[in-house]
Amino acid sequence: MSKIKCAIVTGGSRGIGSAICQTLAMESEYHLLINYTANKAAAEATLQKVEESGGSGEIIKFDVSNSEEAKAVLTTWQEANPDAVVEVVVNNAGITKDGLFMWMTYQDWDSVIQTSLNGFFNVTNFFIQKMLRNKYGRIVNMVSVSGVKGTPGQTNYSAAKGALVAATKALAQEVAKRNITVNAVAPGFIKTDMTEAMDESELKKLIPLNRFGEAQEVADLVAFLVSKKSGYITGEVININGGIYS
Repeated sequence: MSKIKCAIVTGGSRGIGSAICQTLAMESEYHLLINYTANKAAAEATLQKVEESGGSGEIIKFDVSNSEEAKAVLTTWQEANPDAVVEVVVNNAGITKDGLFMWMTYQDWDSVIQTSLNGFFNVTNFFIQKMLRNKYGRIVNMVSVSGVKGTPGQTNYSAAKGALVAATKALAQEVAKRNITVNAVAPGFIKTDMTEAMDESELKKLIPLNRFGEAQEVADLVAFLVSKKSGYITGEVININGGIYS
């Protein structure tokens, strides 16, 4: 029996994650696993758009930062879908708890690290042995300009994303012989819920292209990286930030 090829997108219900799901629905054959933690309505809305685009998918609820929950939910899903093979993992889930380091609480430090960095481990580690056996895979880690240049007021987020950059480069070398690529995408200021409160008119003066990016532009890059076309690109951090930093 032929395998059902799947792609999982963590934090797939809103913003960049939702745009990635919708783009993969249009540009790939993958059955999409749309992960979410709390906002079921947004996840269902994304699934509806995926299906309207001619794709197929399902929503899958778990907190990526909770290793036991992630493992339990993914194991249950895999057992219920023995013919499914996850070829693509997009680690998109992330949170911010911004503030100056001198006033940062341990909770604000820990929760950001847990979601971005431990979330990457919990989801990728679950699928990596299966990818190695299948001798094919695409892993894309969503990082940030903060993880490449560092952003004041985001020491926790910069630390989490910077660590994920290093993990991307190391893992890429471990799994390359098995035709698995591991890359990171580092967006700058992108129009999403996360940047809604920012003063776009002031901030865009810092950006050579003089505008915030669109979630769709990031999704198009991710769609390329998970496609067969990108087979010779691995261990890379690709900046998508309008020229603010490279």
